[in-house]
Amino acid sequence: MSGGEQIDSLRLATAGSVDDGKSTLVGRLLHDTKSVLADQLEAVHRVSTERGLTEPDLSLLVDGLRAEREQGITIDVAYRYFATPRRSFVLADTPGHVQYTRNTVTGASTAQLAILLVDARRGVVEQTRRHAAVVALLGVPRLVLAVNKIDLVDYDETVFRAVSAEFAAHAAALGYAADDVVSIPVSALVGDNVVTSSANTGWYSGPTLLEHLETVPVAPDPHEVPFRMAVQYVIRPRTPEYPDYRGYAGQVAAGLVRPGDEVAVQPAGLRSTVHRIDTADGPLAEAVAGQSVTLLLTDELDIGRGDVIGEVAEAPKPVTEIDATLCWLSERPLRAGARVLIKHGARTTQAVVDQLTARFDEQRLVTIPDPAELGLNEIGRVSVRTAEPLPVDDYAISRRTGAFLVIDPAEGNTLAAGLVGVPLQALQSDGSPAAADTATTDPITPTEPAPVAT
Repeated sequence: MSGGEQIDSLRLATAGSVDDGKSTLVGRLLHDTKSVLADQLEAVHRVSTERGLTEPDLSLLVDGLRAEREQGITIDVAYRYFATPRRSFVLADTPGHVQYTRNTVTGASTAQLAILLVDARRGVVEQTRRHAAVVALLGVPRLVLAVNKIDLVDYDETVFRAVSAEFAAHAAALGYAADDVVSIPVSALVGDNVVTSSANTGWYSGPTLLEHLETVPVAPDPHEVPFRMAVQYVIRPRTPEYPDYRGYAGQVAAGLVRPGDEVAVQPAGLRSTVHRIDTADGPLAEAVAGQSVTLLLTDELDIGRGDVIGEVAEAPKPVTEIDATLCWLSERPLRAGARVLIKHGARTTQAVVDQLTARFDEQRLVTIPDPAELGLNEIGRVSVRTAEPLPVDDYAISRRTGAFLVIDPAEGNTLAAGLVGVPLQALQSDGSPAAADTATTDPITPTEPAPVAT
C-alpha cells in the first residue's frame, strides 16, 4: 500500500446469547491482529493466572466494567478499534442478556455488518432469533453467523451445517438474501478460523472471519440521499472581529451540502441559501454525512436548536402523527394512552401513544394485531401523536432523521427506540400457533446504513 492510499472502514457489531463467547471472539480478533498494547496484554495474563487459567482470558480485553469482569458477562456496549493493511474497523461488542437488549440496539444502530454468535452445542436459540430480528429492523445489511466453540463438538461438520441451515432459513424470512449471510465455524478460545485458517476444519473451504471482514463489500457513504442536518447550536460570537456572524452548528446526518445550495429549515418551512461552510480548520467546499460543521446562510432567519436544515426539493415534512416501530426497552409495559417524551435529533417534545397496532413475535415471525401492551424487549407498531411538529423522514431514507427515542417524562429514562415508517411483517395471521405454522412472510427488507440519532 502506498503512503497516500486510504483504506476504507467497516462498522460492525457482535450479538448473541449469553456465554456464546462474544467478548472472547473480539479479544481474539484484537490479539491476533496485534491490536493490543503490551501493558494490556500483560494485565490479561496476570489476571488469568490469578484465576488459575492456563491460557489468557481474552474477553478481559473487552469487558472493561468492573461488574463485567467480576460476573464474566457483558453489560455495556464496548467499542473497539483495530485495523489491518486492508481495512480499519469500528467494532461494538454488545451484551447477550435479554435485559440488556437496549444496548444491543445501540451497538447495532450504526453497524454495516453484524456478527451473530451461537454456541455449536446449543445452536440457534431464542436470543439468536431476537437479535436477528432487531438487526433486520435496524437495517443492518449483512450478517455473519459465527458458529463458536466448534472445538467442543469435535469439529463436527454435520453440526455446523445443521446450525447454518437453520439460521439461514430464519434470516431469509427476515428478508436477507443468501449472499448477505455467511456462516463460519470458529473457536474464539483456540483461534480456529478467526484470523487464521484451522487444520481442524478441513471440510470448510470458506474464509476466516477476518478475511471475510476485510473483503465484504461496504455500502458507500449515503451521500446520494437528501441532505439533512439538525441544528445543535446557534453561534453568535458578537465580537468586533465577527460583528454579524450567525452560524448554525451541527453534524450532517445524511447527504451532502455545498455553498450555493438552496435549503429549507423545518418545522417552520423557511428557505435560504448556504453562503459558507465553516469548520475549526477553515471553510469547506462541501460537507458530507458524519462531518460536524457550521452553516452560514444568506438570510437572517429565526432558527434554533432542534430545527432541521435540508434540501428544498426533498425537505422532511413536519408531522404531529407518526406511525413507527418501537423496540420497547423498559420493564414497565407500554399501553395505549401513555404520555411520553419524544426526542428526535436535538428536539424533545411531549407525546401520547394513541394506539398499539401490532406486536411482532420474532420467534415465530408473525404479527399479532392490537396487543394490549408491549413488554420488555418486545417490538411493536404504534401510532404516536406529538405536541409539536417533528420533521421526520422514513427510516429507509435516513437512519438519523428517521429514528427517535421515547423517554419517561418523570424520570428521564429511555423507554424505547423508535423507527419511523418501518413496517412489521404483514402476515395474514391472527398470531395463533396454528396460523403461525402455515403463515407466509412479507419480509423486512434491510436498508442501506446511515447513522442513527441517539
